[in-house]
Amino acid sequence: MSIRRVVLSLALAAGFCAHGVRPVSAEVVVGVALPRSGAYVAIGEQVLRGIEAAARDANNAGGLNGESIVLDVQDDACDSNKATAVANHFVQSKVGLVVGHVCSNASIAASDVYAANGIVMITAASVAARLTDRGLPTIFRVCGRDDDQARLSATVLAERFRDRKIALIQDLTPASRALAAATKDNLNRIGINEAMSVAFSPSDADDAALADRLKGAGIDVVYYGGDAAEMGRLVRISAERGFRPQWFGTSAIATQDFAKVAGPASNGVLMTFYLDPSRQPAASAVVQAFKADGVDPTGSTIYGYAALQALVAAANFAHVSDARTIAATLHRERFDLVLGPVGFDAKGDVTAQGYVLYVWKDGAFTPANK
Repeated sequence: MSIRRVVLSLALAAGFCAHGVRPVSAEVVVGVALPRSGAYVAIGEQVLRGIEAAARDANNAGGLNGESIVLDVQDDACDSNKATAVANHFVQSKVGLVVGHVCSNASIAASDVYAANGIVMITAASVAARLTDRGLPTIFRVCGRDDDQARLSATVLAERFRDRKIALIQDLTPASRALAAATKDNLNRIGINEAMSVAFSPSDADDAALADRLKGAGIDVVYYGGDAAEMGRLVRISAERGFRPQWFGTSAIATQDFAKVAGPASNGVLMTFYLDPSRQPAASAVVQAFKADGVDPTGSTIYGYAALQALVAAANFAHVSDARTIAATLHRERFDLVLGPVGFDAKGDVTAQGYVLYVWKDGAFTPANK
């Protein structure tokens, strides 16, 4: 398991003023847990870029309660067992604040360790409702919830494709299975029944067989909660076999890796994802700084920034570095983040705007007209 401890003391980024910056006299280690290997590396890299930028900017503005932020970056590979090991590493290292994890199964597994040890965990990308529904007082997220995502998906399917043949497919991963089940439940409650519900094991051969099966059944719309690589491959292989339905994905494909794998067949694919803060006024200075460095801050990048930014804001508001006090402050106060003015409810869910419908075109996704 690799460890990367990075002291970030680079030049002041756009949006922060050098005047009145407090001197930093000590260090505070913030744990970072995300996939540096496995299927979700692209999203992990987005989140990490955001965290590193937020740490740099915070350090140049005086740090976290006057302490310079040091990042201890750990790879959990989106695996529950590895995530638990990472959590225990942070406990042993006496780390009180953690930004992570990315995948919901990893966050859920690790959160029990964090909660038992009074460690604050804030995730930029884990959407499973169960993560915060347990009401663990030190667990937070700046992203949306999968039940909200499923409700929007079902609403869009009902409004746009009521009279079309809809297939709900999933690849047996926890996230894909949960989203397919929740979308089905919401769709059925609206009074619409899917034409097919299919579970499959992604591979070139199985993708081709599935495409032929869906084509043979006359399916018009396919909803799939797979990751960027898996959905990209299925969309591409289906197009190569003459099957071009309306594809409908989730936040798991909010990375350019999807378009790279799917190729031209990615055009027109619908996707639910959080509100894109890179387009919002509150994030404009941070976005400009990213672009000046040649970084595209779309996807989960700004959410990674917001996650660490929230910890810093709470610590500086309360004038403490103590994890439990920071958790209480996050629950109690509101903060001006790159997401806008937000707070966190009793469960730890952020009060920012929820999911939005996007469409892919020419290798990028933009808000879709409802």
